[in-house]
Amino acid sequence: MYTQIAESIGRTRTTTEKTLHLNGSVAIRVCNGVQTPTSFYTEDCQLLFIKRGMLRVRYGNENYNVGAEQLLLLRKNILVEYQPCMGVAGEDQPLEFIQFTIKAELVKEFTKMASLNIACSQAPAPLVIKPGERDCIAYMQSLDTMLADEGKPADGLVKIKMLELLFHLSGTDRNIFEQLLDVREHYRTNITATVEENITNSMSVEQLAVLSGRSLSSFRRDFMAIYNMPPSQWIRLKRLEKAKELLLSTTMTITDICYTLGFENIAHFSRLFKAHCGYPPSCYKSNSKAA
Repeated sequence: MYTQIAESIGRTRTTTEKTLHLNGSVAIRVCNGVQTPTSFYTEDCQLLFIKRGMLRVRYGNENYNVGAEQLLLLRKNILVEYQPCMGVAGEDQPLEFIQFTIKAELVKEFTKMASLNIACSQAPAPLVIKPGERDCIAYMQSLDTMLADEGKPADGLVKIKMLELLFHLSGTDRNIFEQLLDVREHYRTNITATVEENITNSMSVEQLAVLSGRSLSSFRRDFMAIYNMPPSQWIRLKRLEKAKELLLSTTMTITDICYTLGFENIAHFSRLFKAHCGYPPSCYKSNSKAA
């Protein structure tokens, strides 16, 4: 399941999209021709298999490239940004991937059915990238017929395919399967809604912590787990990006933008803006038009 912080992965300007549902939710999605960078928050574990092209994923300040026939596991309760990578000569590369939403209940059911006893040796990494094994690639190809059917497969058939995926993962990639087995609630998910709803408000990190129902230390710890950067840094970057947007698309004065977005004063805002964009806000609009 996804929150609407941004468009769900694969749903922004795709050439084609095909989906299979389980219990009323999208379980398998094939996206072909993704072009526009976007971000999304994972409420459940997501497994991506890149069929062709290359995907660049950013989690906080860290970037990861995932190529053809590689698997990418995204831990639940994190926010990531993604975009297709450019080709060697600068041209767009076609990107096609299969995305699986893997709910904890299904993993629990599978481990019980398969009588598995796998201990999670360590806390789950936010992202895991692995090459697809031969059996895994064959499984991905087996989905083509199911997805090509104009009718809607019964939930039972979709569930069988999801269980088959878990079977392949448990037999060939224990590291990924260990990540799926870790179903502990590491933090409450309302932190993202609290931050996103107040990004343009003049609120301190301490006030955001109170709104999210956490102590300051808990808020900072949980924020780092989701966004992979300190809250003050992330909020400042988002406010500066919003300032760029307002400068280009509205007639608001620099003073109005400064205080609307919660910056301390004009001098502080101008210094941060220039460090981020290369121009002071007074010159940004004219330089952007000239470019």
